Amino acid sequence: MSSALHGHLWRNWSGLEEAVPRHVETPASVEAVVDVVRRAREAGTTVKMTGTGHSFTAIAAPEHTLLRPEGLSGILDVDREAMTVTARAGTPLKDLNLALERLGLSLHNMGDIAEQTIAGATSTGTHGTGGVAAGLAAQLAGIEMVTGTGEVLRASVTENPDVFDLARVGLGALGVLTSLTFHVEPLFVLEAHEQPMTWDRGLASYDEMAAAAHHLDLYWFPHTDRLMVKQNVRTDLEPGEQEPPSRVAAWWEDEALSNAVFGALCRVGSRVPPLVPRINRVAGRAQSERRYSDLAHRVFVTPRRVRFREMEYAVPREVGLNVLRECRRVIDASDWRIAFPVEVRTARADDVALSTAHGRDSLYLAFHVPADTDHTAYFGGLEPILREAGGRPHWGKVHTCTAADLAPAYDRFTDFLALRDRLDPDRVFANAHLRRILGD
Repeated sequence: MSSALHGHLWRNWSGLEEAVPRHVETPASVEAVVDVVRRAREAGTTVKMTGTGHSFTAIAAPEHTLLRPEGLSGILDVDREAMTVTARAGTPLKDLNLALERLGLSLHNMGDIAEQTIAGATSTGTHGTGGVAAGLAAQLAGIEMVTGTGEVLRASVTENPDVFDLARVGLGALGVLTSLTFHVEPLFVLEAHEQPMTWDRGLASYDEMAAAAHHLDLYWFPHTDRLMVKQNVRTDLEPGEQEPPSRVAAWWEDEALSNAVFGALCRVGSRVPPLVPRINRVAGRAQSERRYSDLAHRVFVTPRRVRFREMEYAVPREVGLNVLRECRRVIDASDWRIAFPVEVRTARADDVALSTAHGRDSLYLAFHVPADTDHTAYFGGLEPILREAGGRPHWGKVHTCTAADLAPAYDRFTDFLALRDRLDPDRVFANAHLRRILGD
């Protein structure tokens, strides 16, 4: 999964956003980033480091100068006493996971996609489910960035703690991240238990399952009563003792069913929408129960080869299942034909200022459509329900919120804006999307 850049046309992974930057550069050092930022500031232009373009919004869309991340990749430092690892900001998560595995280390938690750069993933609040910390930003121990004035600034709980407090989810609005330091732990093994379940049973036992498993992920197939539930539990197994699915089983579940067959069914559904409910019933019944154990990142991350568009909101945990029920009621009453499952995850409250889980336990509700499908009616029909429940939109996924909508949702929003004024007074890192969600 990566953004496309043909000539000077930039397009994000879903194909929903594109831009035509005037200049493209691939800095290979912090000094090179400083030079680009200072030149842009003097010229009154803008700079965006675009990552892999996996955000569904235009949050990373360049307006003048596009910085590609490939030159800033790789591990910089491993501190086994502090249990931290520092990597260059353009390192893809999948590469970080493999490097950590070789070191006998692991992140605590992660989402189910690992194509993003670590800078892009943390800056947009990418998260997994469950655990002590669901979000990547909550696992940060330190950051280094080039600010809008061309200053190299390092921040942690002991160095510039006021910046660290606010900048862990920075939206690309405060500076160009050049390296990130993560808290890590010894490499560990998860046991995955995947099982089909009915809607009534799944929702009735959701809290019990969330308490029993370290990580819980639930998928509902719209137009059906079918769920797929994935529970991941930490084991006492040492790395090397895990029992992963056989190659044939892994290919069948993760490639054949989840990608090839699912992609074909989506294409059929896009061409003949009335067939979608029947297709979903077939897909729901095709799911089977399985158990396996493997290294954490291999369990968390699954291949996603079917392109899609996504909207996700974090709603307060205590009302989350009722919000899901209301979303289902609206879907059932509509003429929409939704081919993609709705994903449900949980997160404990964290202290990251612009994290969607800041200060409250949260339930995440994610809605998808195939990349070639118009999402506006579906997402637009559900978004008011999610916002009315106090929902906060994922920063990297489709939403219609403005700064006026977002300010009441975050008690540190004005503090973040003040830090932006301090670190990027000339708006070197601005674009149309940031002007919408942060003002100008």
